[in-house]
Amino acid sequence: MDFWSIWALLSALLACVYFADGVELTFELPDSAKECFYQEIQKNVSATLEFQVVTGGQYDVDVVLEAPNKQIIYKKEMAQFDSYTFTPEMTGVYKACFSNEFSTFSHKLVYMDFQVGDEQPLPGIGEHVTVMTQMETSSQEIHKSLNTIIDYQTHHRLREAQGRKRAEEINERVMWWSILETLAILFITIGQVFMLKNFFSEKKPSQMMNAK
Repeated sequence: MDFWSIWALLSALLACVYFADGVELTFELPDSAKECFYQEIQKNVSATLEFQVVTGGQYDVDVVLEAPNKQIIYKKEMAQFDSYTFTPEMTGVYKACFSNEFSTFSHKLVYMDFQVGDEQPLPGIGEHVTVMTQMETSSQEIHKSLNTIIDYQTHHRLREAQGRKRAEEINERVMWWSILETLAILFITIGQVFMLKNFFSEKKPSQMMNAK
């Protein structure tokens, strides 16, 4: 499975999975390119930016998180993965930029999860003034557990895709190294055959007279 197949698979599995406020997606970051994403966040509402480079190059990107007043609140250079949680001091549009400008030939596949605030409760739960029934409580707990499972599955797919890509790269390097070794052995063998043939070839009488 090549780079584009992995990208298509992950895009189908992970792209555009929206939460109450926030977004989770996987995107391609070409060489010498920069991609920015914008999210409106209210003041004092906790938010988390999580990312991971799935494939490409040394699996690293530059990440900058910028507040509405252009202040940089988070910056990471040549990072493979990280998670940053913050509480905004002002309401506005926050910008998260991923840069691959330091790379001149390596495309990257980047996973990003930008969550804002707490997840909305299940429909019908939280609307009662009275205490929730046991069934409602169980439903809420199951819902939380399923979200945790989904999160684990997402990271498992990311690790699987990253490991597959690395294995394919190693396999390709071993193949080319084997081809070069085979060509080198053939070249040396042919050279030795000609050298031995020259040593054991009989000289003609004219050549012997000239040698004297």
